[in-house]
Amino acid sequence: MIIDGLQNVSRRLNQECFCITIDRASLLQGLASELGDVHPITELMGARPHLFSGTPVFLPASEIDEMLRIVRGIEAVAALPAYRETVLSWAPDIARYEPGSLGVFMGYDFHLTDDGPKLIEVNTNAGGAFLNARLVRAQSACCTEVDLARRRSGEEAFESAVLRMFENEWHAQGRPGMPRRFAIVDDQPQQQYLYPEMVLAQRLLERHGFEAHVADAGQLRYESGQLLLGDAPIDVVYNRLVDFALERPEHAALRAAYLNAAAVVTPHPRAHALFADKRNLTVLSDEHLLRSWQVSTETLAALKGVPRAIHVTGDNAPQLWQSRKDWFFKPATGYGSKAVYRGDKLTKGVWSEIVRGGYIAQQFAAPSERTIRIDGEQQTRKVDVRLYTYDGRILLTAARIYQGQTTNFRTPGGGFAPLLAL
Repeated sequence: MIIDGLQNVSRRLNQECFCITIDRASLLQGLASELGDVHPITELMGARPHLFSGTPVFLPASEIDEMLRIVRGIEAVAALPAYRETVLSWAPDIARYEPGSLGVFMGYDFHLTDDGPKLIEVNTNAGGAFLNARLVRAQSACCTEVDLARRRSGEEAFESAVLRMFENEWHAQGRPGMPRRFAIVDDQPQQQYLYPEMVLAQRLLERHGFEAHVADAGQLRYESGQLLLGDAPIDVVYNRLVDFALERPEHAALRAAYLNAAAVVTPHPRAHALFADKRNLTVLSDEHLLRSWQVSTETLAALKGVPRAIHVTGDNAPQLWQSRKDWFFKPATGYGSKAVYRGDKLTKGVWSEIVRGGYIAQQFAAPSERTIRIDGEQQTRKVDVRLYTYDGRILLTAARIYQGQTTNFRTPGGGFAPLLAL
């Protein structure tokens, strides 16, 4: 079959192609021109030596199609009243507020296995899209296969898709006209590892006539029904916070503005509760429960790509400990791979913390691998794939190359990598 042939080709390229397809000088020049003199590129990249990998990851285009089917299956189930009632039962109260919009930059992370793509987790403030868009522009071809895959990447529409996405968020909340002023917010944004991409988002918005600011969420004020940054009202907040329920005292102004519809906040607490809480994976992977909700056969087939997940309880803890090498253990409300453990690496001390509550066990799906060359020596790294989506459509695709239990940006030769579809 042609698909099998492409799988074999991609596997061979991932094992044997040591091309560096990134024109690093072009990449740095492009970043420098956008980030400006205020943010010296040498300083930013010097503090982030493993942000980008120059080595591409290959896969058949059919696997991207399969990942998108899984995404659409998840979003179809997430629209069901029974699903929402179930997952909102363990969500914070703020998640019951319905702002009316979807939430920008959904991120679906996958491992590519011999049985097809397997969903690892869902993120509602998935970072890296603007950086990966810049990475795509800096690609060069080193062989026929790379050239063909590069031409299929289709990322040129990213900027216009981002603008349409924010415009849709604005109108979905019943706002007329167009927003004027954006705030891209995080806690101490200049200290965040992905700070450069917040500036890239700012520059994109400014190029299209919007006023945009990167700001600490604690600098926002809510006064007289307006969300203010300094003395200027904010229309849209591009929310990069990991305080998903806006519970911290320093986020009180943003919380009040959100609940009083004083500004469009996106992504928002409800989106996180419906999609990114790890406990939701126990629902999405429960075929018996989904059948009881009369989920379509097509959607059930797509959700085969969600590995089985279960709540860790005192009752099932002994069995899970015995079979721990078959599971990954994740905190329900965690993010960024924090406090995530592969079962065969667990110690008794860590296990006692997990059993206390707040964890799910997810069936282990081994990541695919990429062989890279460092200082002339071949080394094997792990790979995951992220789909950045909005309303069931792909905005951008990217890979991450890493070493260890979970993705990170500390691996020589690792980081965000071009994803080339064959």
